[in-house]
Amino acid sequence: MRVNLFIPTLNAGPIWKDVLAGVAMQNYPISRLIVIDSGSTDGTLDLINEETCDLIQIDKKDFDHGGTRQMAAETFPDADVFVFLTQDAILADPDAIRVMVETLEENSELGMVYGRQLPHRNAKVLETHARLFNYPAESKIRSLEDADRYGIRTISCSNSFAAYRKTAFFEVNGFPAGSILGEDVLIAGKMLLDGWKMAYLSNSKIHHSHDYSATEEFKRYFDIGVFHVNNQWIFEKFGRAESEGFKYLKSELKYTFKHNPLLLPKCLVATGAKLIGYKLGLHYQSLPISLRKSFSMTKAYWSRA
Repeated sequence: MRVNLFIPTLNAGPIWKDVLAGVAMQNYPISRLIVIDSGSTDGTLDLINEETCDLIQIDKKDFDHGGTRQMAAETFPDADVFVFLTQDAILADPDAIRVMVETLEENSELGMVYGRQLPHRNAKVLETHARLFNYPAESKIRSLEDADRYGIRTISCSNSFAAYRKTAFFEVNGFPAGSILGEDVLIAGKMLLDGWKMAYLSNSKIHHSHDYSATEEFKRYFDIGVFHVNNQWIFEKFGRAESEGFKYLKSELKYTFKHNPLLLPKCLVATGAKLIGYKLGLHYQSLPISLRKSFSMTKAYWSRA
C-alpha cells in the first residue's frame, strides 16, 4: 500500500529535528512526505530537503485543523493510506508506520487506525499520567456497536499519529473545515456511523506529551467545550463526556499520590481550570467575542467564526 505522510508545521522548534529523524528511520516506504507550513520563522523549513519532501505553504491566519489537512490530502491523494503526524510527535521505533499499514491491509473493515502516545522522555508526573490513562498497553478495535459500552471514548483518537484508508477517508468526505479542533474525532465518528471500524494500536508508538500550565489547561478545555456544543451529534450518538472526566480525575489523583504527592495541589488546580474552561466553552455563545478569544487556545478560529 502506498503511504503519504502529512505533517502540519508552525515554528516546530528544537524537537523538529527528532521528528524528522523518526520519519527517516521508518522501515516502511513513505511515498510522499508532505509538510504544510503556516509561516514558520524559526528555521523549521531549513531542515526540510525539498528533493524528498513536498512543501505546502499557507498563511498562519488561514490554518484550520480540519480544512488544512483536508486541503493537503486533496492536493496529494496519490496513496492508499494517509498518515498524519504532528510536529511535536516523535516516532518511537522503525516499525511504527509499518504496523499501521499492515493492520489496514489485514482488516478491510478498518477505516482508520491511531497509535499509542508515550510521554516524552523528560515528561513530568501529570503529563505522564495523561498518556498512560488515554493510551493503554492493550490494542482495541471499535465499531458503532461499542457506543453503549464505551460512550464518547468510542471515537477517541488523535491526529498526532493516525492513518486513514483513502477509500474510507473520501467516502465520508474527509476532515470537516471550520471546527475549532477535533477533526480526528469527527471523522472517526462519521466512519463508524458509515459502517467502518477503527483501531487503537498500542504497538504503533510515538513520544508525545504536553506540560500544560493551569491557564493552558483552561484554554484547551474551553476549546473542547466549544467543540462539543457545536457538534451535538457526538453526544447523541456516542454519549456525554462528564463521566469520563471523573474517571480521569480519580486515576490522576491516585497516580499523583503514588509518584509525587506534593503535586496534588497542582493536580486539583489544573482539574478546576479544566472544568471551568469546559463549562464556559459549552456556553461560549453567551460570551462576547473578546472573551471567547481571550479564553481560547485557538485564537485564529475566532477571527474566522
